[in-house]
Amino acid sequence: SWKDFLLKKILFVCSGNTCRSPLAEGIAKKILSDSLPEQMEFSSAGTSAMEGVSASGHAIQVARKHGIDISDHRARLLNKTLIKDSDLIVTMSSKHKDTIGIIEPVGLDYTFLLLDFFDEEGDIPDPVGSDIEGYEEVFELINNCLEQMKDRLDTFDRWSKLG
Repeated sequence: SWKDFLLKKILFVCSGNTCRSPLAEGIAKKILSDSLPEQMEFSSAGTSAMEGVSASGHAIQVARKHGIDISDHRARLLNKTLIKDSDLIVTMSSKHKDTIGIIEPVGLDYTFLLLDFFDEEGDIPDPVGSDIEGYEEVFELINNCLEQMKDRLDTFDRWSKLG
């Protein structure tokens, strides 16, 4: 099984890498690391990110309220290397998944939408420009998806690069 391999690199992808994917990375470190110790490395990137920009103020605030610190986060622009180095890529929207297919088509073999793990169609809405409540709603949605993902990673058999 995939557990025999020491480290799995999971990459979360959104647009600017300042709201959704840093939240997903932060939540994953909190809820997935406990259940799967030493086996996962979580990071994030954005399809249109400006390198080095910090997470948005509202995202930092909402994360902190839930005991997660993303204040040190710095945005990264998605590239071929990041895609190739990942074992699993989780995107916030289908648009992000399409971009992965353009940058590095092989990445599509191990790219999933976050809502795939929640058995729902669709995208995680972009909270940019919304008030703190909007960010809170997005936090809850990402958190719920990752809780579902946690239950599935034990039996996840789509680590295509290991085949």
